[in-house]
Amino acid sequence: MAYLPQVKIPATYMRGGTSKGVFFRLEDLPERCQVPGAARDRLFMRVIGSPDPYSAQIDGMGGATSSTSKCVILSKSTQPDHDVDYLYGQVSIDKAFVDWSGNCGNLSTAAAAFAIHAGLVDSVRIPDNGTCVVRIWQANIQKTIIAHVPISNGQVQEIGDFELDGVTFPAAEIVLEFLDPSEDGEEGGSMFPTGNLVDDLDVPGIGTFKATMITAGIPTIFVNAEDIGYQGTELREAINGDPGQLARFEQIRIAGALRMGLIKTAEEAATCQHTPKIAFVSPPKDYRTSSGKDVKAGEVDLLVRALSMGKLHHAMMGTCAVAIGTAAAIPGTLVNLAAGGGEREAVRFGHPSGTLRVGAQAKRVDGQWTVTKAVMSRSARILMEGWVRVPAESF
Repeated sequence: MAYLPQVKIPATYMRGGTSKGVFFRLEDLPERCQVPGAARDRLFMRVIGSPDPYSAQIDGMGGATSSTSKCVILSKSTQPDHDVDYLYGQVSIDKAFVDWSGNCGNLSTAAAAFAIHAGLVDSVRIPDNGTCVVRIWQANIQKTIIAHVPISNGQVQEIGDFELDGVTFPAAEIVLEFLDPSEDGEEGGSMFPTGNLVDDLDVPGIGTFKATMITAGIPTIFVNAEDIGYQGTELREAINGDPGQLARFEQIRIAGALRMGLIKTAEEAATCQHTPKIAFVSPPKDYRTSSGKDVKAGEVDLLVRALSMGKLHHAMMGTCAVAIGTAAAIPGTLVNLAAGGGEREAVRFGHPSGTLRVGAQAKRVDGQWTVTKAVMSRSARILMEGWVRVPAESF
């Protein structure tokens, strides 16, 4: 039997925040993959090494975690007053699909840096030294992200002393502004799809839980750690090794997705693993991070643990951090109450790898809560660039 040779596609492998992904310029993709559809999905799955029944992604660029099973497409922006369009695909590890339903906040950082590296930002807007403001159109969720990227000698400055818990080595700081990050809900207010800051969420066969369901950054369901039998100090091993607990979290996530109007049937959740996220919160407590560092209760405002693609995340998703910061700024949400209540414009929370600070500006307009922007710092670095090779039969 004759086989077609592998296809070489220009690509860049990057870390952004606490995630990694394979980045492409739209124009570099094979023609049939330059438009949405099955060919593009098959290409990205093969690039990453999915679907893999071994959940290892050995035959691809993925790292067998939700944080490392990602692809990104960037192109010159089609939107006024924006530099680039950024499209993000979350590749399932063990199933044959790519989830396009949300953004990756961590890789938003790398998208800004890649846009400059790849010549997608007008050179007149890039200083010799200083900061380049990259105006990103997040095409998955139709939102604007403003990235402040440090420039040295006309190039992206990648090396620096900014430390990000969950990333081993320091790098240069990139500040992200997520503008108007809330989304329109179907049942009620734009930020709170049910119209309530806290709901009683009935989960068939599991129980009823207090929940804050918010669409800011990414649709997220927050529950109290205590209500589901946790302390809020748990690390990945305590949850990811327990199939029964993971199944319970998925049932809570499905119930929340239905209540938020994100899906119409429970079966749809299987093809929307990326959204919504589910997270649990608790007041501050002392705990030890996955790297062995001690975090004292007095160093944080609250603790948050979040699941991504069915597993507890090793740190915190950037989009979920936006949801945390936004919910913390609104008195009465479970996140706000776990942080001590009251009004605030920034919050520092503890996650499995350490701590993170995120700011948000929320206000009440005509009886509805809205957020103008959320701000946080991340870093990004090119790990490898050249070509990725993919068997032609795969797409």
